Amino acid sequence: MATLAVVAFCLFAASIAAVNWRSLSPWEVRSAPPLSIVVLPFANLNNDPDQQYFADGITEDLTTDLSRLADMLVISRNTAFTYRDKKVGAQQIGRELSVRYVLEGSVQRWGSQVRANAQLVDAATDTHLWADRFDSDRVDLFALQNEITARIGNTLHLELIAAEGARPTTHPDALDYVLRGRAVTLNPNSPEVFAKAIGLFEQALALDPQSVEARTQLANAFVGRMIEGITASPAADLARAEVLVGEALAAKPRFAYAHQVKGRVLQAQNRWGEAVPEFETTLSLNRNSVWALHYLAGSKILTGSIEEAIPLEEQAIRLSPREPRIGWWYWVIGNVRLLQSRTDEAIVWYERALSSIPAAPMLRIRLAAAYGLKGDTERAAAELAEARRLSHDDRFSSLARLQAVVYPGARKLRALSETTYFAGLRKAGMPEE
Repeated sequence: MATLAVVAFCLFAASIAAVNWRSLSPWEVRSAPPLSIVVLPFANLNNDPDQQYFADGITEDLTTDLSRLADMLVISRNTAFTYRDKKVGAQQIGRELSVRYVLEGSVQRWGSQVRANAQLVDAATDTHLWADRFDSDRVDLFALQNEITARIGNTLHLELIAAEGARPTTHPDALDYVLRGRAVTLNPNSPEVFAKAIGLFEQALALDPQSVEARTQLANAFVGRMIEGITASPAADLARAEVLVGEALAAKPRFAYAHQVKGRVLQAQNRWGEAVPEFETTLSLNRNSVWALHYLAGSKILTGSIEEAIPLEEQAIRLSPREPRIGWWYWVIGNVRLLQSRTDEAIVWYERALSSIPAAPMLRIRLAAAYGLKGDTERAAAELAEARRLSHDDRFSSLARLQAVVYPGARKLRALSETTYFAGLRKAGMPEE
């Protein structure tokens, strides 16, 4: 009798467990870790077994690339591949793997043409948060695979940060504040955006004083607003950024993002040559770090290697064409063209940049110089006035003041700037003193 009772109890317990598993609510999926995702095997739409390796390669590379990102929890490739060819809904996958998001997609290839489709699904509600299509015609299959995974990875990362930043939380922890701060920084830079982001990162650090991510994000916000000239305390912001990123790297020496921010601090200190290896280290740790490509391009210009900057920016644009602040990448290309006296091309890039960073005084002042060189003094004067209005100091009051606060750069850069940038500003109406 005792044995039968034990057996009966075990069967009852098993049935209860099965019912409980089947009746898990979306709220239990929402308790999964933030930025937790599984990349399901991409479908091979060619129906050609010989092409399966290409779809699998994209899945594997995307899993690897996402796992390099800060605070991302990515289910392993082996586990994800157990769902191949199974008709299982996102909610069930979310329950079984305890993830918030499911990424699914497909690949179709004909000749050198490849089309990849990707969809991001909220595992709690089984709703599509984002979907996109990526086309490419590279002949080199390895480069093609890298480009597709990089573009999907960068776009997906932006979508995940935005989704997490908008997710309601009753009792936010340090990571919640970090993610909210990162979501804020996706907006065009302004004093209000920087202030809000800094406040959120400060709250994260107060809750978790050991958070390397919070320190690094806070350092980046401080150095960012100092570089853009939209702070009333540039020296204090730079000093705080230097301390914070130093602490982050001491705690986590191989944190790619911390090396990127360290490079920005070095740039702000006019140590452009020392900044280059920091950005190169970032890229060695995370090959798809598009902002490291952008900042490396800036350092190349400042050290006099102007011709190396545009390919870096073009690579960033190719890997993340939907970046909300892509205007800064256009701005650098415009700067190079201005320095090369290709003024009409510079204006095209500057005008393109206006769509995403219209309130950037550094963009407006470059436009003033370009239109001055072109001979359109009315538009040049208007852009100069707008740069002064947007700036939070008097750096655009005169050429002497501007030259005292901007990066001087290598001798080659200074010479080119004198005959292009500063010459254009004189024609725009900026006085010498």
